[in-house]
Amino acid sequence: MAQTTQEQAVQAASFLGCDASELVNPFDLSAIVSSKGFQPMKIVLYGVPGIGKTTFAGTFPSPILLRTENGAAALDIPTFPNLITSLQDLDAAIAALRGIHQFKTLIIDSLDWMEPLVWQYVCTKEGKENIEDFGYGKGYVKVDDVWRAIQAKLEKLRTLRDMNIVTIAHAVPVTIDPPDSDPYQRYSLKLHKRGAALWMEWAEMILFLNYKARVTKREGEKAKATGSGDRVIYTAERPAYQAKSRWPLEPEIFIGNDPTWAAFHEQLSTATEGAYHA
Repeated sequence: MAQTTQEQAVQAASFLGCDASELVNPFDLSAIVSSKGFQPMKIVLYGVPGIGKTTFAGTFPSPILLRTENGAAALDIPTFPNLITSLQDLDAAIAALRGIHQFKTLIIDSLDWMEPLVWQYVCTKEGKENIEDFGYGKGYVKVDDVWRAIQAKLEKLRTLRDMNIVTIAHAVPVTIDPPDSDPYQRYSLKLHKRGAALWMEWAEMILFLNYKARVTKREGEKAKATGSGDRVIYTAERPAYQAKSRWPLEPEIFIGNDPTWAAFHEQLSTATEGAYHA
């Protein structure tokens, strides 16, 4: 027997960890908007150590920070006082943000420190000591479901409270072995490859932060990389890193040492015809 709309809502609410009355049918005809309408953004922001990933995220409109690590405690960004140390903590924080508040951007710092919490949740639920105990990669398949559930909760919060979602990750070099060329290295998220793929697919914008480097080589010497410490945001994919943007941004946005990261916000405002403003 086919489920009624109410039964489907109850089932979906149970999966998302909320009350069925909170759910809104995303295909309600009364909610039709233009395809050109600007909606809050889903962003994955990653980069090399110490470049200012959390500081940059904090320049998005009216931010609030969820921390899974201690590094951002000294920054001047509104922050939940407690670290996220379990998925129950994450659920409680998201539930709090469903209420009325002034924040317009949720920052999660960081995905790679959240990943062990996801593994712990799956292992506890399945009665395993660690994620490798499942064998044949089956544990990571179960982890996919939990990541998707977290993404669904963030999507609901994004819609309900009109919030940008900015997730932060550290960068790590990985080896790519394409079938039509020699292996090479590129930067990717410091997550298991299945989790990294899910977050890359989820995001509308993947921003890679790195320092501008210049390679010099004299005859008979090895190549040397030098740099001035100037920061760059990369917004389009290249062999050396993963990046993308739903909006037409320059492939490289030079930031230098500007603490406001203004060049990025100005470009995004122009690309969205003024719909976005920091």
